[in-house]
Amino acid sequence: MVLPAEPEFEQALNELTHSLGPFLAANPAYKKAFEIVQIPERIIQFRVVWEDDKGQAQVNRGFRVQYNSALGPYKGGLRLHPSVNLSILKFLGFEQTFKNALTGLAMGGGKGGADFDPKGKSDSEIRRFCNAFMVELFRHIGADTDVPAGDIGTGGREIGFLFGAYKKLQNEYVGILTGKGKSWGGSSIRPEATGYGVIYFVEHMIAKSCPEYSLSKPSTLVAVSGSGNVAQFTALKIIQLGATVLSLSDSKGALIAPAGGFTKDVVEAIGALKLRGGALAELKVDGYTYHAGKRPWTLLPEVHIALPGATQNEVSAEEAEALLKAGVRIVAEGSNMGSTQEAVELFEASRVKGGKGCWYAPGKAANAGGVAVSGLEMAQNSQRLAWAPDEVDARLKGIMSECYKTCLSAAEKWSGEDASATGDVLPSLLSGANVAGFIKVADAMREHGDWW
Repeated sequence: MVLPAEPEFEQALNELTHSLGPFLAANPAYKKAFEIVQIPERIIQFRVVWEDDKGQAQVNRGFRVQYNSALGPYKGGLRLHPSVNLSILKFLGFEQTFKNALTGLAMGGGKGGADFDPKGKSDSEIRRFCNAFMVELFRHIGADTDVPAGDIGTGGREIGFLFGAYKKLQNEYVGILTGKGKSWGGSSIRPEATGYGVIYFVEHMIAKSCPEYSLSKPSTLVAVSGSGNVAQFTALKIIQLGATVLSLSDSKGALIAPAGGFTKDVVEAIGALKLRGGALAELKVDGYTYHAGKRPWTLLPEVHIALPGATQNEVSAEEAEALLKAGVRIVAEGSNMGSTQEAVELFEASRVKGGKGCWYAPGKAANAGGVAVSGLEMAQNSQRLAWAPDEVDARLKGIMSECYKTCLSAAEKWSGEDASATGDVLPSLLSGANVAGFIKVADAMREHGDWW
């Protein structure tokens, strides 16, 4: 059951319910699978007591939502952020289940974390927190049971501390976490994977809907939000290909580039700033304009492609309207559920207004590159091998290409529109991603005897 205190989960469930309408009407037997898949297989909640640098005991709430294991071990990140609660983790685990299905890899869906804030903490405090967190979590995870990864607030440092704690507690060296250091079981291009994957997915969208906006052209204007790994590597890949990056942002404000867009040097400087816990407001670069308390979407007079890369619900209805007014043709989420329900409705309505409409790709499809390379890391760990960067990148491109084709095929069948009646319609990738992911999970559950 959905509780009033779970707004993020309710939003994700409502989106899936709407998308599945035409499919379930044609295939009523699947209604039982939909009823069952909404409920997590297991929710683990625990307290985490750790010692700060003053010797004082501190306590946080820890969680692991093991949502669905129909397609493989539970797989999903650990988020460390003050906003973490059960609603957010249920929504993330629910989305992760279908996202992982779209990669074609053997991964179920899960999510976890704690309401701990790494910002402002010393390395020693973070290490002590990670040790205390893993003391509770280790008994519920395993290389063939549940393989967590990084997420907001959980980078390479935290993964290292968590892995070290697990290794001591279990006395075994296995690929229990992904996002590890390359010298001890990590995969090439894992930090880049989500950002790169977004671009590989968007290139297919451009080719079908608006080839005049090639990412090889400086005249193609791209707005990016966020300034963590996802946003940084999204921006760097765009710059490498030749298009123009207009914006980055953080929780305190937005940074808008001058004519010519962000340069590689500035993006790398932002990466260094974020690594030491800084804010964009501290960055002083000639020509760049910082807007405190703002997100990029209302600050740009012209935008062709918008890539939300920060956190959930970062594009409101008002901001969606501003993007549409600015001429946006593609919105693809690097963040999970990056747009509010009202914003998505505006993007989806625009999609059916002919060849100049906006085409929207949800995070469960567009940002699947991160978990895809996590899955490739698991495969490398199982083989005790490390693949070269070019091989991992080629596999990532292939996975994102198949993900796009899977979503498009389902969208063309189940979007619920008649193209001949409405004109030049772009199929709903939102519907396509939801239906395709659901069918794969539901079919596996049925074959396991979970519904009949």
